[in-house]
Amino acid sequence: MADNSEANIATADALTLLLHNQHAICAAIEEVIKWLSDNGVGSVAANATAALETLDMNAREITDAIMRIRQP
Repeated sequence: MADNSEANIATADALTLLLHNQHAICAAIEEVIKWLSDNGVGSVAANATAALETLDMNAREITDAIMRIRQP
């Protein structure tokens, strides 16, 4: 099998950038949740919190995948 180390590095780098984007999206959603909660829209805030939990769970899986790809 051919050495795919360069491809693995490029894949891991791309996934890392996507993970950073996901963290930024999470931070933005947290700000919206705070605003919704502060302005009496708790039910919408609860829905946004559920979406945030999904992003967090997926971020952990993406992180694990990046670590596996980066292993020699």
